[in-house]
Parts: sequence; C-alpha cells; structure tokens
Amino acid sequence: MMKLGLFLYGTGHHISSWRDPGVTPNANQSLRHYIEITQIAERALFDFVFNADSNSTFGPDDPDIWKRTTVSMRLEPLTLLGALSAVTSHIGLISTATTTYLDPFHVARMFATLDQLSQGRAGWNVVTSSAASEALNFSHAAHAPHDQRYERAAEFIEVAQGLWDTWEDDAYVMDKAEGLFFDPAKLHMLHHRGKHFSVRGPLMVPRSPQGQPVIVQAGQSDAGRELAARTAEVLFTVQQKIEVAREFNADLKARVVKAGRSPDSIKIMPGVLTVVGRTRQEAEDKFQRLQALIHPELGVAMLSDIVGMDLSKFPLDGPVPEVPLTNTQQGRQKVVMDMARSEGLTIRQLYMRVATARGHRVALGTAADIADALEEWYRGGAADGFNIMPQVLPAGLTEFVEQVVPELQRRGLFRTRYEGRTLRENLGLPRPPNRYSARPAAAE
Repeated sequence: MMKLGLFLYGTGHHISSWRDPGVTPNANQSLRHYIEITQIAERALFDFVFNADSNSTFGPDDPDIWKRTTVSMRLEPLTLLGALSAVTSHIGLISTATTTYLDPFHVARMFATLDQLSQGRAGWNVVTSSAASEALNFSHAAHAPHDQRYERAAEFIEVAQGLWDTWEDDAYVMDKAEGLFFDPAKLHMLHHRGKHFSVRGPLMVPRSPQGQPVIVQAGQSDAGRELAARTAEVLFTVQQKIEVAREFNADLKARVVKAGRSPDSIKIMPGVLTVVGRTRQEAEDKFQRLQALIHPELGVAMLSDIVGMDLSKFPLDGPVPEVPLTNTQQGRQKVVMDMARSEGLTIRQLYMRVATARGHRVALGTAADIADALEEWYRGGAADGFNIMPQVLPAGLTEFVEQVVPELQRRGLFRTRYEGRTLRENLGLPRPPNRYSARPAAAE
C-alpha cells in the first residue's frame, strides 16, 4: 500500500499561506491548531505527521526577509510532538534533530522518551543542518563543510542506536518479592569511543514496543544517499519529474542492497504540495491567488538561499546564472538548477516555482487528478509513498482527506484501517532486535 505522511507546517506550505483570508496567521504557535490537523490526519489513516525544524530561521539569514514570512515563529518540535502523543493513538510522530550541533546522548534520550510516551510511534529525521546560520547559535564561527557534517552524522546515528539498545526487552523484571527492579545482566553500557564522540551510557529509557525510533533522512547528495543507504528507513525527497524520481529510487535501492539491507527496508517518499478543487479550474484559481501574493523580494531571497548565490543583483527576467556547488543543501540545489536549465526559466519564473513549495512538486486539480498524479509515481516505481504538503492548513488537509483519500482507497492504493499501533508496523518495517539479546553471556 502507498504510504502517506503529513508535513506539518503551521499555516500551510505555500510561502504566502499565512496571507490567505481563511488562515490564522499565527497558527505556528497554536497547540490547538496542531492537535486539530494531526487528529484529522489520524482519522484519515495517515502513517505519520512530520515536523521539520531548524535551530535558526529557514531561508535567508536576514530579518528584512523574515518580515514577509512566518519563519520567525516556530515551536520546539519534540515538546510539540510529546503533547500530540497524548491526543493520538496510531499516527506516527516524526521530528527533526540535527547531528551537526546537538549531542547524541541528548538526542537519543529525547527520541526514546517520545517513543515511550507514544508507545512506539516516534521517528527521528536526521539532518546535518541546511541553515549555515545555525552555527552561530552553537558557539561556532562558521558552518562545517558538507562532507564533514555527513561523517559526523554517521557516527552520531551509530551512538544513538547503541544507546537505544542499553536495555534488553525483558531487562525490567520488577520483582517486588525479591526487591529486584531490573536484571543487571541485561543492562549494557555502550563504551563508545570514536572520532567525534565518546559516550559511556547507559541510557535511562527502556526500549519501546517498536524497539527503536524509525530513522528518517532527506539527503539527496552523494554523501546523503550513502548515509541513507546504510541507515535510513524513510527518505524524504524533492523530485519534479517521474523519470528523475524513478532513477533516484533505483539508485538508492541499489545502494541499500550493496549496504547489506533489503530494498524494502527503506520507504522513499517525495514531498507533494496539493491543491484540491471541485474542478481543475477551481484548484488553479486557489493556487494562483496565493502565487500573486509572493513578494518579489521574498521570492528572490528564497531562491538565492537554495542555489547558494545572491541573485538580487541579476535581472529578474533574465536567465539564472551558473552557480557553484553549495555547502548546505546540495541535493535541492541540483533539483532547482536542473529545472531552470531544462525549462529555460528566468529568475522570476524560477522563484515563482520554487518559493511555492521550496522546490517540491505541485499536484493540483480534482480528487481524481491528484489521485492520478500520485498513482502514476507509485505504480511507476518512482515512490513508495508521499509526504503530503497542503497549500493551506487546515482547509487544504480537510479537502485532501475528504476527497483524495477516498479516491485512493477506491483504487486499492491506500489502507482502510491501520495495520498496527506502532509506526514500524504501519510502515511495514521490521522491529530491530536488541543487538545484545542474541549474544552469549560471555561475548559482551
């Protein structure tokens, strides 16, 4: 079955969504708002909600640009998902945490706690920080080089997963008569010493019903693909064309096999901005109303951030110049520049495409139109599912749930009930065994 995630994004994914008359402009700070949209997604049987995060503002590092967006208002995601775990029962809860500026023990403990509170529904979106300005909030003078960030990330994941195996599944005996709370033979210190980290352990959180949080990533550069092939279980992607997405899917699954894993052990889920209408024209009108609200200053700044070059000095209606490889989001930069070259887009035309949904594909039209667009990619080997990005929230999600989901179910593409109660069960991912439980007692 096709997998569906909901990309939580406050007011909606269109950059001008907060200006829509039907949207509450400060929804980014409202727990009531997040509860509403998460419960809508759960009733519709979505696999998970995903909350992206940065420890700095997304996009241009300039308050004169922030003033035109909602990026300056964003809640800490683990706290938010902890609250959402109390008002949901099946839907997965995925959040971002950076491996570049945080510490593996801290991150492992936070996600293990969310996994316990939600009874096995947590996922960790591993990022290496695309916003270079994050460095300035963690006492660093400059952003670390791209390849170094991925090297650190690989060891970071290794440490976190090792900590998650601190306790074997049956370690806590809680024998009141004997006064024995846990079996010390089933407690395992990590004693990790590597290039970037030295972590003894133990972690003070037992394994959840799904064993460990699901590992999610979004890197599309060569370094990102290699890390995903070794460690990711869900991969978010930015794809515009089915042929490119199909090639990416095949390449990533081949790398997964080379890394000694089953190709079914990872789910590739491109982001798709959706606009639903009773007719295609109605959907187009909804989309164009928000397109008209993209301020040129903001559009150029957002595009400049993605391609890694200040484009404000170039003519808006002129061609996009050649740009060097960025030190931040190389995969997204390639997608956007390929779009510009293949379609001959001007800077203005490109920012109108990119600012809409940060380079993600747009699917608009009737429920049947959008179902067709998703089915083509799913059946065509380009995706295992999709990270749905409604143009505005909550209305865009409600329209997708009430119109598109039933159409997908009618076609036999999407579930009619949850397969289980954990995120792994619903995604069709195996529960990882504790690395110590199969070892002989003397082998540790």
